[in-house]
Amino acid sequence: MKYLAIQATNISKQYRLGEVGTGTISHDLNRFWHKIRGNEDPYLKIGEINDRSLTASREYVWSLKDINFNIEQGDAVGIIGRNGAGKSTLLKLLSKVTKPTTGSFKINGRIASLLEVGTGFNPEMTGRENIYLNGAILGMRRNEITRKFDEIVDFSGVEKYIDTPVKRYSSGMYVRLAFAVAAHLESEILIIDEVLAVGDSEFQKKCLGKMGDVSKGDGRTVLFVSHNLAAVQTLCNKGLVLENGLINYQGASKKALDFYVSSGNSSSSFYEVITKNNNDIHKIQIVDSNDNLRNNFNFNESIKLLFSFNLLSNYVDKVEFGFQVIDHRDRIVFSNNKKIASFLPDANNNFHVECIIPKSILVPNTYKITTALHIPNVSYISRLEEKVMFNIEETGTDFYQYSGADYGCVFIDCEWRNR
Repeated sequence: MKYLAIQATNISKQYRLGEVGTGTISHDLNRFWHKIRGNEDPYLKIGEINDRSLTASREYVWSLKDINFNIEQGDAVGIIGRNGAGKSTLLKLLSKVTKPTTGSFKINGRIASLLEVGTGFNPEMTGRENIYLNGAILGMRRNEITRKFDEIVDFSGVEKYIDTPVKRYSSGMYVRLAFAVAAHLESEILIIDEVLAVGDSEFQKKCLGKMGDVSKGDGRTVLFVSHNLAAVQTLCNKGLVLENGLINYQGASKKALDFYVSSGNSSSSFYEVITKNNNDIHKIQIVDSNDNLRNNFNFNESIKLLFSFNLLSNYVDKVEFGFQVIDHRDRIVFSNNKKIASFLPDANNNFHVECIIPKSILVPNTYKITTALHIPNVSYISRLEEKVMFNIEETGTDFYQYSGADYGCVFIDCEWRNR
């Protein structure tokens, strides 16, 4: 039986725009006057939604508003959302860096947090001293920290600098040591913000592997904020989608990722620029076999991509035209290129070409198209990123056995036989 690691009840966080702190002296006195009279804080009745795309019309904004969720022991939860959605604010509240304006948390266990470069470290102290300091903050005894010390240093890869003040560390070294401390000391809950993006790709993979071990092997709870959707899918079994300080979705990680991506995508199967320039891509269309504009296709239907672009004749021999199919988790499914010399232009050096994606290859998913004119291994001439998209639906009769599952990016009909 699983136990609750974190219970959030009606969590809200309010900030005053344009000022340091929660308000002016007059506002603080007004709050105090209402409090001694037994009345509600008057400023909780005002404030607007946390939408960074709108011009503020009030002094106060709700960074988070009425957040409720339960996280069970051993869950790995991916917290996803666009910039400004409230993700980092939520982690700071959980880590007790700041207090919620309203609501409360019930937390069972010690929390180790890695929110940003420098969190929890004293820059004047050495790496060695900061390891012991962080362990003490978590309530661990010195002999417990000593037992983990060599493992922490080895994982971080900063052994040479372990007796150097951390203020002299690079940001990458700082994050390496901070993550190693947070992941190896014996806390029940591990909270990681997007800070891992500071490290190199090898260390990021190492960190993701360690977080997987912490969650699945040790049964500890992990909260992970990242814009790397593939990493969230790999690591997490639960997902929580934030938008404008509100929870839009919570549930299984795959469904949360699907919801997040579909909620932010245009469904356009057509793109065209108004002002046409030389050496530029003008139009992209997604159509079916009858040249009808379409967004939704069955697994057993082919997809036709139509492209129009202009290229001056002196470039033709050097340039290729190509596209990438990218899935809704920003993974490149495949690429395809063709030499421009293979095509015939019209009298104005305009090219109109098509490419057919065969049926029964792309699994049910949402896909985006990025296309480019480029000189291989040299430079881009023109590039359009993710201007059009299409869906492969689970209604194709040849895909019934895979419905509802995640089987990667493509389906390959391999040949099977007895030997």
